[in-house]
Amino acid sequence: MRVSNVTVRRRLLIALFAGIFIFLIIDVRLGYVQFYMGDMLTDRAKGSWSRDIPFAPERGEIVDRNGVPLATNISAPTVWVVPRQIVDPEATAEKLAAVLNSSKEATLKSLTEKESIIRLPSGRKISHEKAKEIRSLGLKGIYIGEDSKRHYPYGSYLSHVLGFAGIDNQGLMGLELFYDKELSGEKGSVQFYADAKGRRMNDMADDYQPPLDGLDLRLTIDTKVQTIVERELDIAQKTYNPDGIIAIAMNPNNGEILAMSSRPNFDPANFRNVPQEVYNRNLPVWSTYEPGSTFKIITLAAALEEGKVNLKNDHFHDSGSVEVGGARLKCWKRGGHGSQSFLEVVQNSCNPGFVELGERLGKDKLFGYIKGFGFGQKTGIDLQGEGTGILFNINRVGPVELATTAFGQGVSVTPIQQVAAVSAAVNGGYLYTPYIAKELIDPLTKEVVMKNAPKLKHRIISEETSKQIRHALESVVAQGTGGKAFVDSYRVGGKTGTAQKAQGGRYLENNHIVSFIGFAPADNPQIVVYVAVDNPKGTVQFGGVVSAPIVGNIMKDSLRALGVPPSKNQIEKKMTWTDVPMISMPELEGLTKKEISEQMVNLKIEAKGEGDVVVKQLPQAGTRVKEGSTIILYFGGKAE
Repeated sequence: MRVSNVTVRRRLLIALFAGIFIFLIIDVRLGYVQFYMGDMLTDRAKGSWSRDIPFAPERGEIVDRNGVPLATNISAPTVWVVPRQIVDPEATAEKLAAVLNSSKEATLKSLTEKESIIRLPSGRKISHEKAKEIRSLGLKGIYIGEDSKRHYPYGSYLSHVLGFAGIDNQGLMGLELFYDKELSGEKGSVQFYADAKGRRMNDMADDYQPPLDGLDLRLTIDTKVQTIVERELDIAQKTYNPDGIIAIAMNPNNGEILAMSSRPNFDPANFRNVPQEVYNRNLPVWSTYEPGSTFKIITLAAALEEGKVNLKNDHFHDSGSVEVGGARLKCWKRGGHGSQSFLEVVQNSCNPGFVELGERLGKDKLFGYIKGFGFGQKTGIDLQGEGTGILFNINRVGPVELATTAFGQGVSVTPIQQVAAVSAAVNGGYLYTPYIAKELIDPLTKEVVMKNAPKLKHRIISEETSKQIRHALESVVAQGTGGKAFVDSYRVGGKTGTAQKAQGGRYLENNHIVSFIGFAPADNPQIVVYVAVDNPKGTVQFGGVVSAPIVGNIMKDSLRALGVPPSKNQIEKKMTWTDVPMISMPELEGLTKKEISEQMVNLKIEAKGEGDVVVKQLPQAGTRVKEGSTIILYFGGKAE
């Protein structure tokens, strides 16, 4: 059958329009894919071709208040493997194992993993020498990525506070953990491209995404004070071989921690080599124990604030013990102190006298002040693992519990609680939250990103009460049980503490925690120092014998390091037979050797230089030195 031309033309026209329509759809789709989805599809393609070699960020440094580095970083390259690019796994494994001192079998297993890219376990954080040696081998599929590891330049110095970071630079303990997010930064990478068989695509340029370094952390710690504390604890460790030592130094006017240390300590870079209970316990904030007589400061503050005692006019007779609720509570001095003013009760650390103060206050008032000074709760210091201590349930406090609490027995507190509380007692009554991180700083711009400010909780006592406490505690050091903390030319106040340790519900024999808490200058406190020594060996276990001289030494050097001027208005020290008299250094410059020999000066002289006339003397005139001390005289010129 013959088809008409009209029909043919109609069919061709339909086919034409259908073709145009189909091609129009294809063109629209191609345009959509090309212009709208092009970037996304290219990125996906690149993602399937790309291999990332991570570049770790620099972990933020930790520095003291003056910028002295305490935790830094050192470069430590890491070996990365692209298994599909390795030509000869056996030979490659043998060469790598030889450089890295590792097992060939373990290395070969890593090289044949069915992964696009892996980190070689034996090649993590290696030295630059080994990285250079590996590069020189020219092994295909082996890459060196930039990495770093934590470095603690002073070893065990401030170890419990700083804590440490793990192999992946993640904070695991101490400040490294508490501020891990801020210190960590963000990873970067070098991205190269490979085909499905793992072969590198050299026609495509590598992409570099720089890492974002972590923030630097500036502390309230003063390395000058910290070094003095570390020195004194090392000496005490060798002298007494104790079970442990704790030390804290704090600015009482704002809560800034100036120094914190304890023994036993550890090297953060080698924390795996010490037992977990050593590095996992920051004793100044973690440990809890009976405070002993240092707690009497709280009872004294409460009694003075409530008007229950006049230190000069009120008197108390100590027979050596007192009976309360059927229990006999003894004074540390056999036979007692006899008749004494309440100022002398404080100086002598007389237990029966403080039992009397506790009874005058009553349990509600006394425990109200104890809680007001922050006991029974965490201080809120920015360190992990802080303890809360243990107080009697007020409903279960009878006459005996009230009496023992008044002189620091039967309650459990932490060292940091005591430092914060005593700071409030001597600074005018203001209880601050202790803190150790001062600010976070951008390492590039040096801009302060976060700044910690002093946090005042509340005021617990008046300035007048605080003034009386300062005077009483200064007299404890000058004329009472804290005499060994006395520092010539500086007004030091403080209180001794001797607490018997308990175990299994019973007190141990000849096993005490002896402590001393001091502050200076007594008229305007700038530093509070607490030292506790756990079970010192080979000595009488009293806070005034063991801990007071440690605090005295820390105070003497720290006050000078902090630039605190000396004072001439000290309470005169009560001399004992063990004390060496102090004398004022005479003016010797300009005198001849003959004139010096004619003077009755009880000092040893070390002469330097040639000549007959003193041109310089050390120490300078007016400085107080111990009788019999060695002084240095520089001679020059001739006598006229």
